[in-house]
Amino acid sequence: MRSFILVISFILIFGDTIAQKEASDFWAQWRGPLATGAALRGNPPVHFSESQNLKWKVDLPGKGHATPLVWDDKVIILTAVPTNEKGVRDESENADHPMSPQTTEFIHEFKVILINRTNGSAIWEKTVARELPLEGIHELGSWASNSPCTDGKHIYAYFGSRGLFCLDFDGNILWQRDFGQSNKHMSFGEGDSPYLHGDRIFVLWDHQGECMLYSIDTKTGKDVWVAKRDEITSWSTPLVVEVNGKLQVITSATNQVRSYDYETGEVIWHCTGMTRNVIPNPVYEEGIVYLASGFRGSALMAIDVAKAKGDVTGSDAILWTYNQDTPYTPNVLLMDGKLYFLRVNNGFLSCLDAKTGNVVYAREKLEGVSTLFSSPTGVANRIYIASKGQVLVLKGGDKPEVLATNAVDDDFHASPVVAGNDLILRGFRSIYCFGE
Repeated sequence: MRSFILVISFILIFGDTIAQKEASDFWAQWRGPLATGAALRGNPPVHFSESQNLKWKVDLPGKGHATPLVWDDKVIILTAVPTNEKGVRDESENADHPMSPQTTEFIHEFKVILINRTNGSAIWEKTVARELPLEGIHELGSWASNSPCTDGKHIYAYFGSRGLFCLDFDGNILWQRDFGQSNKHMSFGEGDSPYLHGDRIFVLWDHQGECMLYSIDTKTGKDVWVAKRDEITSWSTPLVVEVNGKLQVITSATNQVRSYDYETGEVIWHCTGMTRNVIPNPVYEEGIVYLASGFRGSALMAIDVAKAKGDVTGSDAILWTYNQDTPYTPNVLLMDGKLYFLRVNNGFLSCLDAKTGNVVYAREKLEGVSTLFSSPTGVANRIYIASKGQVLVLKGGDKPEVLATNAVDDDFHASPVVAGNDLILRGFRSIYCFGE
């Protein structure tokens, strides 16, 4: 019996190790294997274009700014495709929003598409919902901006007000969840992504109504717990970290940064310090969590999570703060002990030492980049930044040396994805795979 138990234990531990190694080789969530924006390994090309190092390019139906995923030899894409069928909407819904959000009168098909990473051929295309989007979106947004996640066995496709759908890799819907209708500030549209850890998936439902953090069982789609939040709209994605052997779920939002007990949903610590309209995710490395926002102000802070308990505002748990040139829409990139971030939504790059907060360089102009909404991606001490018509490749480290300016005939709000030696770019019209 003892031998049998040892064998089973070995299989479970060895299996978990294999699964972790597999996950680290792919891009299973929208900010990569460690949720830092950096690939752990890989060597995609530095130079590429429509005619150089292009393995394949495929036109996509509809519109979606969700960052694609890569698992093994498959690429997962979300999109929203308008039909010719008109729906019925309440035109008064957005009447009080002075920024005139983009609305639609056409029913959309919300699709999950699985593509062969080797040659770009479609494996299957699944419509998980077919309905009229009632919410407006920003003119630069889409109705499929929430990125999915995967554990290699299932695909968790999140379409915000359309719900969360669990599919297998054959395209079968195993379960689905409806969270109701979101009411984002100024009808800016949805775009926050779920976060997957172990057998839980976390959905942050922050809007101009009742706000929640959902902890959901990946096997059943049922709630493990739901935490009510005193919040307003945010677009940030939660992050799970381990602190002294226990897991915490960290969320960033306007009123409070909060950390929840992974098992119970109870708040462990919290603090103020972010601006309005929080979009960047928390990032984490070596016991420190970094939080940023950049709408009508600048905020970036580093928190020692081992010291954090209760209200940590102004406490020694906050290691340092930096209140200049922080990002609004793009996320922070944490790579090799350095934090890289763009100023608001434009082409000025800063870099700080992650542990000390010391400035490595600040507000370096990226030539040819004016406005951008995608996030920087890192690998092999290189930084990939996708904007309209071009993808910059910079050398990481103490100086922002431009290694290449690559012309690509598309616009990009989805962030670059690295898997092995492949660079995956999802544009407005097409998806690209570059590799030498």
